[in-house]
Amino acid sequence: MKEDREKKSDAGDAASMQKRGLTYIVVFLVVGLIALGAYALWRQTGNKSQGGGQAQQAEQAAVGNGGGASRTPSESERIDKILKGLTTEQKVAQLFVVTPEQLTDVEVAVSAGETTRAAATRYPVGGLCYFSGNLQSPKQTQEMLRNTGNYIKDACGLVPFLCVDEEGGTVSRVASNKAFGVTDPGNMNAVGAEGDVDQARVVARNIASYLKKLGFNVDFAPVADIDQPEGGTMRQRSFGSTPDLVASMVVAQIDGFSREGVLCAAKHFPGIGGAEGDSHNGRIYSHRTEDEMKSMELVPFVEAIKADVPMIMVGHLTCLELARGEGDTPASLSPKVMRDLLRNDLGYDGVIVTDALNMDAIKDVCKPSEVAVRAIQAGADVVLMPNDFKAAYNGLLDAVKNGTIGEERIDESLRRIICLKLKIS
Repeated sequence: MKEDREKKSDAGDAASMQKRGLTYIVVFLVVGLIALGAYALWRQTGNKSQGGGQAQQAEQAAVGNGGGASRTPSESERIDKILKGLTTEQKVAQLFVVTPEQLTDVEVAVSAGETTRAAATRYPVGGLCYFSGNLQSPKQTQEMLRNTGNYIKDACGLVPFLCVDEEGGTVSRVASNKAFGVTDPGNMNAVGAEGDVDQARVVARNIASYLKKLGFNVDFAPVADIDQPEGGTMRQRSFGSTPDLVASMVVAQIDGFSREGVLCAAKHFPGIGGAEGDSHNGRIYSHRTEDEMKSMELVPFVEAIKADVPMIMVGHLTCLELARGEGDTPASLSPKVMRDLLRNDLGYDGVIVTDALNMDAIKDVCKPSEVAVRAIQAGADVVLMPNDFKAAYNGLLDAVKNGTIGEERIDESLRRIICLKLKIS
């Protein structure tokens, strides 16, 4: 009996082992099938994901940062997008910096309300330039500039250049008014006489600081003209009578303005310190050759270019020798001065702005409807305060629409302008 029980037990064990073995095999097969299915699914979804990523990358490359892409668009892509969103009329308007009176036709602008809004919507100009009569107090100035900036940005998506001439001393639109409570640094000839570039930098930083608090983002300074011969029309405004001194002071002030986040403009290219006459009252001339100017008048501008000056203002000096063949064309309308010399020879790729085109030196050169066309054709990017803004605007718009000036030419200037505006937005 005992032997029978042992045999039965052995048989039971064998059956149990066989059953467990079959279970293991089934489990193994099931796990294997699940693993194979998971692998196949992973391959399928992985490929789709990879393909989707490639498509997304291609889309990003085509449209920049659309659709929540993680890549930040380049500056060039941002500018391209802005340009595509502007009408031809808006593009042309962006090439002008005018006074608030020229924009609105009011007698003296001291505020910006519905009249300014309507004018800015129709003519979303690139910027406005303000003078002493526009500036009454800090609060009034801040509100006027803030409103004007908002109106133009609402109209075209771009902040305007809000400009002022604040050199110090005889040219101080803000510091000359006690209501603003700022200290006038005095004329730059006194700063230059000290020979201290650090002091010149401090002066620029102080000026930029109070201008920025008021809402200005552009100061048409520093003066890069050389007082040569000494005692000329630029005597008080120039840093001095030697090119190296003036250049060092100009470079220091460019740095000072930059540190405070205010754009500046070296002026008045190619240098009017030795000019005969005053461009505010009539035509001014120079008989100096290009070589002579490169050893004197042009030196501060060459150094300003090296210092990445954001703007260079071109004066109304007629360069009879340097621009031979152009007659008595002022530099502000001269292809030889702006395009050939400043842009090509000296390699300047920043914004070229004309001096104010409402001065007597320019009034009789051409018709109001032609002045902006000639300035842009000559190489300017910004047309400053033409005597008749509406006539100048319509003249330039017509020239673009009829093909006299290609739209690619104004886009070239707009790229430089927008590049600066992105820095102050």
